[in-house]
Amino acid sequence: MKFSGEFTLYLINSYEKKLDKIDVTNIKSIEINLKDLVYFDTASSIFINSFIKKCETNGIKVDILTSNKDVLATLDLVKTSKKTSQQIPKVIKTTLLASIGKITYQYYIGLLAFMNFLGKLFVTKVYYLKSIKNIRFKEIAFEINESAIRALGIIALTSFLIGLVVAYQSAYQLKLYGANIFIVDMLGISMLRELAPLMTAIVIAGRSGSAFTAQIGAMKITQELDAMRTMGFDPYIFLVLPRIIALMIAMPILIFVADIMGVFGGIIVAYIDLGITPKLFIERFSEVVLAKHFFIGLLKGPFFAFMIASIAVYRGLMVKDDTQSIGYNTTKSVVESIFAVIICDAIFSILFTNMGI
Repeated sequence: MKFSGEFTLYLINSYEKKLDKIDVTNIKSIEINLKDLVYFDTASSIFINSFIKKCETNGIKVDILTSNKDVLATLDLVKTSKKTSQQIPKVIKTTLLASIGKITYQYYIGLLAFMNFLGKLFVTKVYYLKSIKNIRFKEIAFEINESAIRALGIIALTSFLIGLVVAYQSAYQLKLYGANIFIVDMLGISMLRELAPLMTAIVIAGRSGSAFTAQIGAMKITQELDAMRTMGFDPYIFLVLPRIIALMIAMPILIFVADIMGVFGGIIVAYIDLGITPKLFIERFSEVVLAKHFFIGLLKGPFFAFMIASIAVYRGLMVKDDTQSIGYNTTKSVVESIFAVIICDAIFSILFTNMGI
């Protein structure tokens, strides 16, 4: 059996067809002549080695005729480097109970990692606030501008529309019973106590929370966090705490703006649809809506802000060394922040109701 000229990947198919036509049942030995080869690639070497192995399995002796060191080296390289295929493991079907247990365990591990993050965060915060020299006012002011000042527009518009819609839907029902003036009670208490803080937190979770995760995640991918640690700078002090403190300061301000815009939307609907003048609306508002509802709404702000910022930063630190991980953790950050805010708001509602506040 003689091969000459160039023996490459593109000629294997034709040689294979020729070899299939040869009856090797009565053959005791085969000589493979590679003396006249000009070029010999690894694909052809794999083909020759596979043919040799097949012949040896059938008890046929195979001799390679060539003195070309490159050809022999290629054959030897492929022979020593070729890995034997491993048996594909059988797919074991897991039961429903096993799947639930696995998911529960993963959430448990994630919860432990988050609690570890919170522990380190609180320890760093105690050191951070121990001396006024440690507080990075410039970074906090910058984050307040990024998280609050630039978010005023979307917060105001969202709250205005929420107040508008709630008042409009309520006005239709109140007109049926001639209780037009009670729109002030319902809108004032619901906006100040529940809707304004909750909608503000949800918008901030989607806007600022996702930005925190993406920023810190990108810094982790580009190894900026490792560089900071190498130079002796703690990322918790320089990146994490300024963002959390800034959002905790900014959230009550945003809730205050949301209160004003939500009530303003209600005033417009009350005047157009129910004939209640802005003066009458404000007088009724000052009589029936107690100040405690306003302060309860503001009190929720720092708690919502801490949860949003801590979850966002934690997810940023969990980013792996690929861009897909940024998208995944950013999505998880927004979803988990909104879920945590709703749970926290429900706890506040139950707590204040039982306390009679």
